[in-house]
Amino acid sequence: MANMIELIKELRERTGAGMMDCKHALEETNQDVEKAIDWLRQKGIAKAAAKASRIAAEGLAGVKVSGNKAAIVEVNCETDFVSKGDKFHKLVEDVLDVTLKEEPACINCAREATASLFTDATVSMGEKLDYRRFEIVKKADGEGFGSYIHMGGKIGVLVVLEKEDEELAKGLAMHIAANAPKFVSEAEIPADVIAHERAIQVELMKQDEKLANKPADMLENIATKKVQKVLSESTLSAQVYLLDGEKSVAQVLKEKGNNVKCFIRYAVGEGIEKRQDNFAEEVMKEVK
Repeated sequence: MANMIELIKELRERTGAGMMDCKHALEETNQDVEKAIDWLRQKGIAKAAAKASRIAAEGLAGVKVSGNKAAIVEVNCETDFVSKGDKFHKLVEDVLDVTLKEEPACINCAREATASLFTDATVSMGEKLDYRRFEIVKKADGEGFGSYIHMGGKIGVLVVLEKEDEELAKGLAMHIAANAPKFVSEAEIPADVIAHERAIQVELMKQDEKLANKPADMLENIATKKVQKVLSESTLSAQVYLLDGEKSVAQVLKEKGNNVKCFIRYAVGEGIEKRQDNFAEEVMKEVK
C-alpha cells in the first residue's frame, strides 16, 4: 500500500490529475506510471470531447519576442478562475514556445503541434480548453517590436515599428490596448468599408433639410468629410496619443521620425457568445 501511495504522489506531480484519477489509472495499468500517464491522457481526450458543448470564452492572450520573430496567441478556458491559475499561465507560455519554434501555417496546424499540451492540461484543469488564434510576425534588423499585456492577459498587443525605439513601441502598444484602433491609417481602410460608411452618410444627408438645395459637389465634399471623421476614430494615426493627451499618434510618429508597420490586438473572448448559466437548472440536472 505504501508503494501505491508513492506512485499516486508521483503521478499527481507529473500530471496534475486528481488523486482518485491517479489511483484508478495505476490500477488499470498494473501500477506502471508511464502507462498510467498515457491512460490519463487518453481519458483527458475523452473528457475534452465530452466538454465540446461548453463555451471556452475566458482565457489569456500572450506575446513572446525572440530575436526578429514574435508570436501573439489567445488560449481559452471556461472560467476566469482557471485563467488566473499558474497551470493555465504555464500552458500559455508553452503554447507560445511551440508556436514560435514550429511556425505553424494555420490554426489547425498550431492545434496539432500543441495537442499534447492541451491533452495534459485538460486532465489537470478539468475544463474545455481551446487554442483559438495566433499570429507570427517577423521584422527586419533595425525595426522594432513593442508588446503590452493588459489586465493580466485579457488584452495582448504586438506592434512593429519601422525603426527600433523601445519606449515608443511600448507606449504605442499601451495606446492600442486602450483605444482599440482597427487600422494603422486611412490608407489601410478597405474600399468596401469606406463605401459602406459613405452610403450611410449620404442617406443621413438626404434627411437633412438644411442640405436639400446644396450643389452636388458641395454635398460630395460634406459626405467625404463626414466619412473621414467617422473612420478616423478607428485609425491609429488619427487618434490622440494616450501618453500625450494632445498630439495625434501621427504627430508623435513624425516627431520621432518613425512609422508603425503593423499591429495586432487580441482581446480575450471577443466575438465569442458567452453562455449564461442558470445555477438552479444545473443543480437539477445533477439531481436527475
